[in-house]
Order: sequence, then C-alpha cells, then structure tokens
Amino acid sequence: QVQLVESGGGLVQPGGSLRLSCAASGSIFSINGMGWYRQAPGKERELVAYSISGGSTNYADSVKGRFTISRDNAKNTVYLQMNSLKPEDTAVYYCNGNLITKSGTYYYTRTYWGQGTQVTVSS
Repeated sequence: QVQLVESGGGLVQPGGSLRLSCAASGSIFSINGMGWYRQAPGKERELVAYSISGGSTNYADSVKGRFTISRDNAKNTVYLQMNSLKPEDTAVYYCNGNLITKSGTYYYTRTYWGQGTQVTVSS
C-alpha cells in the first residue's frame, strides 16, 4: 500500500512564504516523477510544478520565479518552496507521484495522490 502524505499548508499573508512537503511510503520500487497540483474553489485542478527523475522540472507560468520544487530521493519526498505568495495562489495543493511498486516478480506503474493541504493567502 502506497501513501502520499502532505504537510506544510496554512494561512499566510500576501508576499509571504510557505514550504510544502510530501512523503511517499509503502512498497515503492522507484519513482518516475513527483509533483504538485492545486485546485481553487470552482476551478479545475491544475499543475503547479513537477519533478521528473533524472532532474528535469516544469512549472506553471503563473508560479515561475516564485515557486521551487525539489526532491530528497533518499526519503522519497518532494518539496514545494513557495515565495512571494499571492491571493490567487489560494487553493488546496495535492501531491502527485508516478511510482513503480513491486509485488513478487511483478512491477506496477501507477499514479498516486495525496489527500491535499489547504494554502490560504490573505491579509
């Protein structure tokens, strides 16, 4: 059983910073990629930032230069450092992982989601 557990959300004033963490646990053989999506009220879930194993990253245009994604492969953890936060960054942030698990002699590739963490940017 694989779980993605997020932490680090909360309330912050405009211009402030937050750091989100997401730790993957379970029968993980390897990780293809991990990243972050967000969903604001009344809007569709959108990609924020993603880190593919091998080093490449991509960001939504709206967060480039303000957010930084990083990974600790030894801990199966992905981070999202969010600086210069704006009210429009308010959303539930979801961790996403494309993981390979192993069961006996079989390998399975699947996408997993965390439960979400609320980020609210308001004065």
